Amino acid sequence: MTERLRRRRAPHLFIQTDTGTGPVVILVHGIASTAVTFRKVVPLLAPGHRVIAVDILGHGASPAPPDCEYTLDDHVAALAATIRALNLREPFVLVGHSLGSLIATRYAAEHRWYTPRGLRVARLVLVGPPIYLSPTDIGDPWVRARVTAYLRAYEFLRSNKDFTLANAAVLGRLLPKGILELNENTWTPFVKSLEHCIESQTMVSDIASLHVPVDLIYGALDAFVAPGSLRVVERMRHVNTHRVEANDHIVRSRIARVLVRVIDGAPAATTRTSGGQTPAPAAG
Repeated sequence: MTERLRRRRAPHLFIQTDTGTGPVVILVHGIASTAVTFRKVVPLLAPGHRVIAVDILGHGASPAPPDCEYTLDDHVAALAATIRALNLREPFVLVGHSLGSLIATRYAAEHRWYTPRGLRVARLVLVGPPIYLSPTDIGDPWVRARVTAYLRAYEFLRSNKDFTLANAAVLGRLLPKGILELNENTWTPFVKSLEHCIESQTMVSDIASLHVPVDLIYGALDAFVAPGSLRVVERMRHVNTHRVEANDHIVRSRIARVLVRVIDGAPAATTRTSGGQTPAPAAG
């Protein structure tokens, strides 16, 4: 965590949605986005759950501290402060999309022992997680080359502000408002979160440390999912993987329906269980 943020209380995140009654589900969106990410999910969950969707640090209507480095510790501290303020009584389902999956996983890892029930994660659901092993830790040359290409692409985006913002503006006009919010105001949280969280991560070890069920959901067309790194996580005993055909990185209707089925404990339409694969038709 940034040293100045260590010396003061972490800010509370903006809660964009708090609706429904029942078991609590907390939704954490990804980089350069807002809680609008889950617009297809909330109406499906709200009839049987209390659904809480937050804007992550520096995004949407949440605080953007001027001295923040947007490390994973910074993001997790703000999420933890927000969850504490909710005064929950029971463990909850924590859902993360993209960067939100890294934040959610670290939160779950840090709150797995000797934690009050209202701060504990009962189930972790990761949607489109950008899991990248360090290239130096990858033996397979093909996988190492793929992951290296991802990391170089992210470095290019960070280093070419005008190019990145121009392309984001074009893409943003094609998507619902709030799905992609990358502009001058959000540039610093974007580049620092990209560098300090996604490019430098401990996602695999964080998942391995958990003792709660972990469901990993991703679209077959998701350009941000690295198959080689994904296989390392799929082999873990407590991880179930759900591949959704004809879906990209965005939480569209197909992934939303699979996500709700997973949270409700029903079999998802396409599933790879740990240690094996069971392909099936796409959901919906």
